[in-house]
Amino acid sequence: MAQEPSVKVGDIPILFRRLKEPELGVNGYDGPAHSVTILKAGHRKEEDVKAFGVDTIYEKDVEIPMRDGIILKGDIFRPATSDSENVPAIIPWSPYGKTGRGLSLNFMPGRMGVPRANTSGYEKFEAPDPAEWTARGYAVVNIDSRGAWDSQGYLCWAGTQEGRDGYDAIEWIAKLPWCTGSVATAGNSWLGRSQWYIAAERPPSLKCIAPLEGSGDLYREIHVRGGIACTPFLEWMMTNLRGRGYMEDPVAMLKKYPLMNDYWKDKRAQIFNIEVPAYVLASYSTFLHLPGSLRGFDEIPHNDKWLRVHESQEWHDLYQKRTTDELQIFFDRYLKGIENGWETTPQVRVSLLGYNQPNIRNQVYKAWPPAETKYTTLFAGTGDQLLVHAATDQSFVSYQSDVDAQQVDNDTEELHFRLKIPERTFLIGAVKAVLYLSCDDVDDMDIFLQVRKANKDGLILRSYNVPDDDMAAMGIPREKVPLVNPVVYLGPHGQIRASHRAIDMNISKPHYISHAHLVEERIRRGSVVRVETSIWPGGIIFENGEYLVIKVSGHPMYLAEFPTLRGAFKANNKGLHKVWIGGESASHFVVPFVEPPI
Repeated sequence: MAQEPSVKVGDIPILFRRLKEPELGVNGYDGPAHSVTILKAGHRKEEDVKAFGVDTIYEKDVEIPMRDGIILKGDIFRPATSDSENVPAIIPWSPYGKTGRGLSLNFMPGRMGVPRANTSGYEKFEAPDPAEWTARGYAVVNIDSRGAWDSQGYLCWAGTQEGRDGYDAIEWIAKLPWCTGSVATAGNSWLGRSQWYIAAERPPSLKCIAPLEGSGDLYREIHVRGGIACTPFLEWMMTNLRGRGYMEDPVAMLKKYPLMNDYWKDKRAQIFNIEVPAYVLASYSTFLHLPGSLRGFDEIPHNDKWLRVHESQEWHDLYQKRTTDELQIFFDRYLKGIENGWETTPQVRVSLLGYNQPNIRNQVYKAWPPAETKYTTLFAGTGDQLLVHAATDQSFVSYQSDVDAQQVDNDTEELHFRLKIPERTFLIGAVKAVLYLSCDDVDDMDIFLQVRKANKDGLILRSYNVPDDDMAAMGIPREKVPLVNPVVYLGPHGQIRASHRAIDMNISKPHYISHAHLVEERIRRGSVVRVETSIWPGGIIFENGEYLVIKVSGHPMYLAEFPTLRGAFKANNKGLHKVWIGGESASHFVVPFVEPPI
């Protein structure tokens, strides 16, 4: 049995948890044996899945050495061309399982509207499909990252160690006899975020990256958003990981080290070091990746970068033909050196959600946030109002902070502030909230915020992340779509623990606030405290007579990721929270409105 590692990041010892070992025949695990197979053109793993378009060499469980002697396992798919026809390589990087093992779309509602015929079953979860890309003249190298499945070492929970491993793998693959020496990384979620750390290490053979949605600061963007730990989702993630040894235990680390330290600083990617061209995707549909994707695009220090904020869910978008075709143009330009006009692609394209009307796909802007943005201050008022001017007299509205919330869009004790929109407009970007709050019962508060759209009758709306036709084709009509976050989006979400309200001015942007999380600043009971934070960015179409609604409560208002997580999250709250309005303590919101182009 493997011995528990003894590793530090700076002065902070990493805490570990034993991984569940892979079992032959379970979750697609087919053992660690090396083999080489020719998958002939037309080959299908199963009857109703995607066929390979060209003869493909499938080399299973190749050993990939790291600089510290650790061996990773990877599968290589490459076109069966002659020796003189070398190809570039695409690497999807994560611990989720290589080549059809571990997590898959089959676990998701209606496969997120992606038919089985769109994927081969050889794809890594959230990754480009080898059957698609070998036909397009590329190799795909599916790697189980450090500690995952049969790869040696401990399983890294992102950070610079994952970056160094990616560097070593890229340089080893680039020197293989079939490779042109040009390598890219690609994929969603963990496969997206790992690219920030890998590209920041500047491996010489890495020619471009395609982070198709990925956070870049695990503490602020996933684990401890606003200083509020999200352990139920982390526990769910860890139950799906497999390996022969140990993994970093982020839940144990949060319990022992709840504030920013060397360990958590290591989980913030140094994106300003990235030198290669980048194709960056983002969407509104997940509560995991959006700020990281946008920060990544913002902080890349050159102009060979492109941002597309799309209208659907990340896995659905990944396997659309239009997505694959566009990604090939990008790869052809930077991995094969083909002069194909890619540089004329608009640098920023933003899709907008209509909710009760068609979405707008790929609205072109010259920058993120759009230069056309008009930041409008709106004040919380009595009677559920958002006001252009603060009330003269001070008063408060309140909510009970400790209700049993189930995250199914019908929880109680949520304040609503509404503004009737006078003409067609877009909300694009992050709403800033400046709240004045007090509580007589406790010295800290967990505050949750949400931006919603309501129709002309005041009915609050939902947006569906996968087109109705695609879900219906998978046997799930609109009325049967489950109320879970991957398939139903309510609106931009924000959260902040009052004791974590201190702002980090070094990493905050004029359009987005980041908090320092260095100390806890407790509040004297009954006193009024000013809390300033950003709600996650959004993109919403409003018509004349519709309503912008901003909600405040003591519990998360986004939908749970899965039914089993409903009610699992418990905020650190007690008693009645008062939101002060009017006078010197006028709670308000700064909203990024953009006029529609003519």
